Amino acid sequence: MANPVKAVPAGFHTVTPAIVVHDAAEAIEFYKRAFGAQEISRFNGPDGKIMHAEIRIGDSPVMLSDEMPEMGVRSPRAYQGAPPARLWLY
Repeated sequence: MANPVKAVPAGFHTVTPAIVVHDAAEAIEFYKRAFGAQEISRFNGPDGKIMHAEIRIGDSPVMLSDEMPEMGVRSPRAYQGAPPARLWLY
């Protein structure tokens, strides 16, 4: 019998936020200093922008990426401060 697929990936909660920021590398360093975040993973694109990163603050994962206007992915700066965020519901 095949292993069943887990509804919630290991280490994640039922709801996990994902945010888009202007400079993801700088944001990760800020979250490390300000909240003791741990960097879990980072995937850079060919242009050096962060396509996807995961950090953990306390017991909660947060996903983030650089803005990529050419793909319609923008940071709060592009929306005069409105938060472009997603909630991943598992």
